[in-house]
Amino acid sequence: MIIQIASPVIPPSLSGPVLLDNYGVPRYWAAVWSTAVAGAFAHSTHLKKLRYIDNLYRHGDELQGYGALDDALGTLSDRTLAEILESWFISIRNQPDTSEADETRWQVGLGFVISVVSWIAKSGTDKKLRHIESRLHQLSVLYSQFRVGKRNAPETLRSLPASTVEALYQILDPESEQNPFPRIQTRWRIYVAFILMLHQGLRRGEVLLLPVDAIKSAFDKKLGRDRSWINIRENSYENSATDPRYSKPSIKTTDSIRQIPVSETTTRIIESFIQNYRGRPQHSYLLNSKSSKPLSTEALTKAFAIISRQLPRNAIKELEERTGKVTATPHDLRHTCAVVRLHQLLLQGDSMDEALQKMRTFFGWSRQSTMPSRYARAVFEDRLANVWNDAFDDRVAVLRALPKGH
Repeated sequence: MIIQIASPVIPPSLSGPVLLDNYGVPRYWAAVWSTAVAGAFAHSTHLKKLRYIDNLYRHGDELQGYGALDDALGTLSDRTLAEILESWFISIRNQPDTSEADETRWQVGLGFVISVVSWIAKSGTDKKLRHIESRLHQLSVLYSQFRVGKRNAPETLRSLPASTVEALYQILDPESEQNPFPRIQTRWRIYVAFILMLHQGLRRGEVLLLPVDAIKSAFDKKLGRDRSWINIRENSYENSATDPRYSKPSIKTTDSIRQIPVSETTTRIIESFIQNYRGRPQHSYLLNSKSSKPLSTEALTKAFAIISRQLPRNAIKELEERTGKVTATPHDLRHTCAVVRLHQLLLQGDSMDEALQKMRTFFGWSRQSTMPSRYARAVFEDRLANVWNDAFDDRVAVLRALPKGH
C-alpha cells in the first residue's frame, strides 16, 4: 500500500509517496530508497516504481514470511535475496500474458535490491565489503540477463494519423457543436491543454505545472518584433507539499527543464483563456478544475477518454489500424508533435544529426536519449504531415477557435 505524505511542516525532501505493509508500517528499505532517489524522478515515475517494489515485497512475504525482504537486505543475506528474486522472476515470467510493463517491473525490483545492497555493503568491514561486492556482481550479471518478454518485438507507432488529428481539432474547437463538454470554461481549459501538448510537445505533467504567467515575451532586435517563449520547470509560486492533487505533476528529469519558443497564435489562445475563461482560483496554476482547484492528471486523462468517444468511425478505424488503439491519449499528442517537428526540421534543410539535436532540446530529452530517432520512420508519412501543411502553428482552425469580439 502506498500513501502520500504532504504537509507544510514537513521538508519537501521528506514529502512524497511512502510504501506501507499490511499493518500500515513503512517498508524500511523502501523508505530509505525513496528518500535517496526521490529527487531524481518525477512524482508519477516514483509512484510507478514503488508499486513495482511493493509487488516484490509482497512476494517476499508470501515466500519467506512477513518482512523477509527487509530482513534479507538488512542482514545482506545474499542466499535469501537470490531465492526471493528468482522466485519473483519465475512468477512474473509464468503469467499467461507478459508485457513490456512486466519487464519494467522486474528491472525496477532488481535495481532496487542492488542499490540497497550496495549502500549497506559500503558501510561494512573491508572483508565483508569485498565478499558482498563479489556476490553482488555475480547476481547483477546473472539477473540482468533475465528477460520477461521478447525485446525484439516491433515498436508500436504512437503518433496519431491525420484523420484523428483533424477530428480532434474539430471536436475541441470551443465553439464546435461536437464538443462533448457543456461548460465553455471546460471547453477552453481542455482546448488549451490540447494546443500545448500537440503544438508545444509538452508532457501532461508539464502542462499541469505551468503557472498562469507561463508565457514570457521580449522584443527581439534581430527579428524586429516581440518573441514569446515558455519556461518548462517546477512552479516557483507553489509548494509541491501542499499541492492537493493525488498524482502530483512534476518535471521528469533535469534535462526536461528547458525554454521553448511559442508562436503568436498559441500565445493569443492562452491569453484569451486567462482573460475570459480561467476565473480567479486561489492558486497560480494555469489550468484549474470546475471547483477552481488545480487540474489533476486523472481529470485530464478522463477528458481525453470522453473526447475519444466522439471520434468518427473512419478516424477510429484508421487509428486502430495504425496504432492498435481506439482512443487518443494526452501523451499521443506529444508523440505526434515530435513526428511533425522532425519532419519540419528536415524540410528546412537540417541534417538528421542537427535535427535530432534540436529535438532533444525542444522536447527535453538528454543528449544520450534515443527517443528522437524513434520517430524517424514516421516522418515521411504524408498523411500525417499534410494535416498542418506548412504552417503547423498558424492553422486556420486554430484562429477560428478564438472567441469573437475578444
